[in-house]
Amino acid sequence: MEPIDLLVTHIGQLATPPAAATALRGAAMARIELRNDAALAVHKGRVLAVGSHSDLEDAYRPTQVLDAGGACVTPGLVDPHTHAVWAGERRGEFERRIAGATYMEILAAGGGILATVAATRRADRDHIVAETLPRLQTMLAHGTTTAEVKTGYGLTLEDERKLLDAIAVLDAQHPMDLVPTFLGAHAVPPEFRDRPDAYVDLIVEEMLPELAYLVYTVTGEDGSAYRQRAVHFCDVFCERGVFDLEQTRRILTAAKSHGLDLKLHVDEFEPMGGVSLAIELGATSVDHLVRTGEEELARLAASNTVGVVLPGTPFGLGHNHFAPARRLIDLGGAVALATDLNPGTTWCESMPLMMALATRYMRLTPAEALTAATLNAAHAIGLGRFVGALAPGYQADFVVWDTDDYRDLTYRYGVNLVKKVYKRGREVVTGN
Repeated sequence: MEPIDLLVTHIGQLATPPAAATALRGAAMARIELRNDAALAVHKGRVLAVGSHSDLEDAYRPTQVLDAGGACVTPGLVDPHTHAVWAGERRGEFERRIAGATYMEILAAGGGILATVAATRRADRDHIVAETLPRLQTMLAHGTTTAEVKTGYGLTLEDERKLLDAIAVLDAQHPMDLVPTFLGAHAVPPEFRDRPDAYVDLIVEEMLPELAYLVYTVTGEDGSAYRQRAVHFCDVFCERGVFDLEQTRRILTAAKSHGLDLKLHVDEFEPMGGVSLAIELGATSVDHLVRTGEEELARLAASNTVGVVLPGTPFGLGHNHFAPARRLIDLGGAVALATDLNPGTTWCESMPLMMALATRYMRLTPAEALTAATLNAAHAIGLGRFVGALAPGYQADFVVWDTDDYRDLTYRYGVNLVKKVYKRGREVVTGN
């Protein structure tokens, strides 16, 4: 018998997308692999084998055994679009929206993103870390084991670096894996209100050349040290009244020249042609898509770019129009789900709630929602060969749910069904 670190036994239902080198597209998104009376062998933080309970018990001698008690087990959830690092809150804006103010009206009056920018600029790194850690813990407690985290509430070189420093500290302190994205083009800061092109100059000529090459020393689990880039992606909020297509092109082209991968906020409020630009530049993902039209949806479906949809955002804004994710899948596209966690439009850390919203308002099936929240979400942040599935060689990130059927993750809502969360084969959440 082969010695291993962990054997998970008596899994009533193991549900996972198949391992895939690229995001699953179209009909393939519904092809969840289901195993009953299953087991999972884990060694050195990775999945060694998936099989029947009896076969794996005969094959391996584990140091530790986890009896799943007939529960459902899935990969850890992946959140590919968050703004999790910030200081302050915007409760008053929530009341203003209830009274009828629009998101763009609040932003034009100096609220919205700019209100959080002001609070974040006043806070030091340690304060931001302290405010963010509970949010990450809530995400983890709801089954998220990997997440993208954007800057964008600093909007100066010094403050954007402060946010990257905070993300690096959080990544080291917290069990979740965090993927950092530079979003200096989140809004035009007040000091550049009448000179937006001058702010784009600052991003292109000063921020990107410094931040794209910022590195941190990271200590691995074996005690070894290695250097890691502080930024993986560059993103732009391409929307009327924020950054137009030409400004967006300039920023992303510069980011690409510095070796960063690309993401893009598009069509949250108005269609502007951002999807075509993202595809042209080879963006890894294009996000929001609420107002994307048929022609650009078809173009996205035929591309290698993942469409990340954020149902919590229109829900949080009280809107009744959601991204056409069903249509994108039917056209053969790849869809991922994310929370868009932020203090203004959707302060929600729960990926299962996003899955529940996606099935109801975007007409995804439970199987498609699981794929969109695991493997496809991982591919949307460049990690789909390592996380998002339970298959040999993948990181042993998994959730034990308080149900025997993965469909309850979408069928039931408003409660947390997580029983246990494991990250790299180690228990990090117990007994919700």
